[in-house]
Amino acid sequence: MPAGPAETGAEMDYAEHERTYNLFLGLTKYVSLLSIAILIAMAFGFFTSAGFISSTILFILISAVGAWLLR
Repeated sequence: MPAGPAETGAEMDYAEHERTYNLFLGLTKYVSLLSIAILIAMAFGFFTSAGFISSTILFILISAVGAWLLR
């Protein structure tokens, strides 16, 4: 591990950078999916007469199909 600052040309671990960035992209993708799924399920449950159980089933379905499409 070099003792100098990065500005002077210390070597970077590009493989670790790529792994971290890919993890960040994956987490962002699935958190976005879950956020959208919960908003749709909440709207379905609150603004229709469907109720809690139906909106929960809708949330699970949207999450499952979305995860399958995003893989």
